[in-house]
Amino acid sequence: MPLLPDQIERYKRHILLPEVGGQGQQKLLEASVLVVGAGGLGCPILSYLAAAGVGTIGVCDDDVVELSNLQRQILYALEDVAEPKVNVASRQLGALNPDVRIIPHQERITDDNVSDYIAGYDFVVEGVDNFQTRYTLNTACLKQQKTFISAAIGKYDGQVATFKPWMIDQPCYQCLVPEAPAAFADCELEGVLGAVPGTVGALAAMEVLKEITGIGTSLAGNLLIYSGLTGETRRVRLARDPACPAHTCDEQNG
Repeated sequence: MPLLPDQIERYKRHILLPEVGGQGQQKLLEASVLVVGAGGLGCPILSYLAAAGVGTIGVCDDDVVELSNLQRQILYALEDVAEPKVNVASRQLGALNPDVRIIPHQERITDDNVSDYIAGYDFVVEGVDNFQTRYTLNTACLKQQKTFISAAIGKYDGQVATFKPWMIDQPCYQCLVPEAPAAFADCELEGVLGAVPGTVGALAAMEVLKEITGIGTSLAGNLLIYSGLTGETRRVRLARDPACPAHTCDEQNG
């Protein structure tokens, strides 16, 4: 379907890019992305995907807005405190871009519901704060061959990775983190500078847009590490772990 006049005007800066153009914008409008986590990372991810015209965006989070969220979670305002995040995010994103269909899922991802959730989306991106949800998403994306983008932050730092573990020699998330560490950066306990999740979330959104449009070089098989205090990034090659339990389980299930 050709772009409408209002869409040509809205997405003009995309269309002017030779690598994107009208065809790339059409890919964005036809794509569907599940965003798990609507917090510090999820807010910029959701905002940039909606602004870019990603046609269907699922928002999955079971939390409500708290006053302490407002220091970094840019979709919410004071009057939203105590309201479910998915409701506020859906309202804000719908106002930003009516081209986009926003589907709220006010529920936590579990082993029981993950398969049904991700089945309806082309891509999955997470910005959660717990390893169990990441492992659950990783296993489901491996089985359903969904591209999985993962973002995480600490006090002043963050990282982004793209996983396509069904491809030859490509690692999955559990190859990177075989088991949850006993101690890890917890923003609720250790704090985080407000702009850090904004920066890392924007990096994650960029990787999603690259995967949808096919432009640039995929981050798959690599970890992008960002340091807020130095302003530096570095790219680390990831190896597939032949003993990774996620791969072993998937191969056994055929």
